[in-house]
Amino acid sequence: MESDHHISEYINISKIIGKKVSNPNEHFYTVIWIIETVSKLMINKVLYKNLTNTMFFLSPKFQWEIIEKEGTTSKGYVMRLSNTILNEPSLKELQINEIRILHFDSIFMAQIAPGIERRLKSILEMLDELMTTNLNHREDAIKALINTFFIYCDGQCNVKISNCSHNHKTVLAYEFVRLISTNNIEAHKVSHYATKLNVSSSYLNECIHYVLGVSAKSLIIEQLVMRTRHALKFTDKSAKEIAYELGFSSPDYFSSFCKKNIGYGPSQYRKI
Repeated sequence: MESDHHISEYINISKIIGKKVSNPNEHFYTVIWIIETVSKLMINKVLYKNLTNTMFFLSPKFQWEIIEKEGTTSKGYVMRLSNTILNEPSLKELQINEIRILHFDSIFMAQIAPGIERRLKSILEMLDELMTTNLNHREDAIKALINTFFIYCDGQCNVKISNCSHNHKTVLAYEFVRLISTNNIEAHKVSHYATKLNVSSSYLNECIHYVLGVSAKSLIIEQLVMRTRHALKFTDKSAKEIAYELGFSSPDYFSSFCKKNIGYGPSQYRKI
């Protein structure tokens, strides 16, 4: 970055409040992070709906519009980055264009894992703060934070999805994670979700392992463990009520699941 230019010529961060649109006269790459559902997101006249905790990576080729009701709290962030800063040696080494996160002809999406969400939000807040200061080595700190931001975005725990037709495995993995993370657990068997996604259980497992390096069943168990822990710790519901709400066939089966995956039975865990 040239020291005689203002930092806003290279990077801009803003919260999603009200209406935001791209500027066709600017040549910025854009990262749009929808944390909570917005009223409307249009990218090149295509409508995207029911998005939560989803990040879009867009080249200057794409025109976009975000609409949220006036007066509402922030629903996410928009970060604009110039080609100048993306060509900085420390960022170019990440091969952002080569791994297609900011590929010119493709829209890339990523569903951000909950733990990573907190870290990314902190990075954006630090970037925004640095842009309003005159601290020594400010530009080095900004580049380092952008570098860290993209490293987290490219993490294996996030499910990345492209609009490219050949990216079917990541599309399927994204849909599977969305089903088990945004809805109540409808069933414990991989075959149930494979049927909903119109694929075989073996192919669904193949896709999940290819994208995330784990089995589809392990992700279902992870969701069940997380919801079991929360229900036992933060509600007054009986173990029997929780068992049936989470789709277990009997309280005894639920108790066995807890012992195997949490290390304690339901009543024991509540005493910890």
